[in-house]
Amino acid sequence: MGLDELLQQAMRVHDLYDRLNLDERGRGWTREEFMLGFAGDVGDLAKLVMAEEGARDMPGGRAALEHELADCLWSVLILAHRYGVDLETAFRRTMAELETAISARLPGDESSA
Repeated sequence: MGLDELLQQAMRVHDLYDRLNLDERGRGWTREEFMLGFAGDVGDLAKLVMAEEGARDMPGGRAALEHELADCLWSVLILAHRYGVDLETAFRRTMAELETAISARLPGDESSA
């Protein structure tokens, strides 16, 4: 599944959440509320990574870790959409910039010359 397909599926879930929130609360989530939800998901992910590394106990095990990683990806896709960011283009550009910058700092790296 490519990024476009992931975004399409993420948007279907986003639209379902919007309908549910409108029905239950009379309004959808703002961009800021999506960001706060993402921050909460990242906190949950941190705890699950600690559990995976044996640093704490968390219920759910590997399945919970996979779920939370998918939740975080969903949030990133939705935030990019809500802010009009072409995530694929931004990702490729950022990775190219990082690759160049890191390679330039590595001693004896032929590709940095």
